[in-house]
Amino acid sequence: GCLTSSLPAAITSLLSPPAPAGNNKMKLSVAPLALVAFSPAVAAWSSAAAPFSTRSHAFATVLHSYATEVAGEEATESFRLGFKTDDTPVSPWHDIPLEGSDGSYNMVVEIPKMTKAKMEVATKEENNPIAQDIKKGNLRDYHGPIFWNYGCLPQTWEDPNEEHPELKVFGDDDPIDVVEIGSKALGMGTVTEVKALGVLAMIDDGELDWKVIAVATDDPLAEEYNDIDDVPDAILSGVREWFRWYKTPDDKPLNGFGFEEKYLNAAEAKKVIEETHESWKKLRSGDTDAGKLWIGK
Repeated sequence: GCLTSSLPAAITSLLSPPAPAGNNKMKLSVAPLALVAFSPAVAAWSSAAAPFSTRSHAFATVLHSYATEVAGEEATESFRLGFKTDDTPVSPWHDIPLEGSDGSYNMVVEIPKMTKAKMEVATKEENNPIAQDIKKGNLRDYHGPIFWNYGCLPQTWEDPNEEHPELKVFGDDDPIDVVEIGSKALGMGTVTEVKALGVLAMIDDGELDWKVIAVATDDPLAEEYNDIDDVPDAILSGVREWFRWYKTPDDKPLNGFGFEEKYLNAAEAKKVIEETHESWKKLRSGDTDAGKLWIGK
């Protein structure tokens, strides 16, 4: 069943935004770093549509042009969304810059809002395409839709060898996650400039799994949101409770949160992002053992 059916009514009321209006088609984002937006219905993901699924849009702050390209079929283990520039494969984790313009960051969208497929940058595969996560041999889906755009910041890494001095837990071995709380759905593979508003220290199965709360810089809400205190409590509570409960239908325990479950502000979020960027630099340079991760070297 749906995830929200297993939640207390008070929490469910926080997690019930209206469904997107219209025919569910998404327009191409006008953010300067946007690559491409797909329909949430992902009609163009099938192998039959693959010849039409490669599009290219210029990065404003770097002298490159990126495109996304589909391989395989949606909802199968074969599906991959790769990134290219000038017909050369690139990694969305290692080759897209962390920083955008005017203090923003580049977010790689993995899961569009109001979808359920657990898509992620494949950190152990060559060129790190986006693929659907697999657990115990099965494609992984959320039990209910996520109500925000979800993705990661490139050129970051939560080091599983490094213990947080206060929380006494280690990183989860992934790029840092971003929850984009803007008003529109962003397509999988879209790279969007976002403003970091705060960060939540989620503890998932004993690992530190930071969640950066952000808003796309071209979203109307970006004019209202500059720090975590500008975000309505209902949204902050909704995000926290969604991530607390989302694994419980699989008989997993509730996730916990550090810092008394409070969000850290924008200044602290920037520090956390910079720390994960420094960890990525050590990974990329070889100062930290990459293990099975693909780092392009």
